[in-house]
Amino acid sequence: MTELAGLAMSDLIRLSEAQMCRIKPYLPLSHGVPRVDDRRIISGMIFVIRNGLRWRDAPDDYGPSKTIYNRFVRWSLLGVLNKIFSALSARGGKPDQLMIDATHLKAHRTAASLLKKWLFADVSNAQKAA
Repeated sequence: MTELAGLAMSDLIRLSEAQMCRIKPYLPLSHGVPRVDDRRIISGMIFVIRNGLRWRDAPDDYGPSKTIYNRFVRWSLLGVLNKIFSALSARGGKPDQLMIDATHLKAHRTAASLLKKWLFADVSNAQKAA
């Protein structure tokens, strides 16, 4: 197994042709200059997000990290990624349960003091100490 920047080649993901065929109708058309391979770039987006990496730490096999980042931002603003997620999730039917992973939720350092400043109502049932 070959090593690439500390990653085994088998750790890198690449979308299959079938997966690309499913999302291709939702991708915007290229205007003028042909885009860098969509399959490579989307695979790079998935790899970076799945592994919690910085964009600049994406392996070179996915293309320039700046291209991956720029396309992610552009497609996010255009709603392309939301259309893809909606279409893919609609095919699965209604879920039995939903789960939230709180490890990615962040609170600003001043959030804890907002209750003390009466900016938000206290939602707990605990009685106040006299």
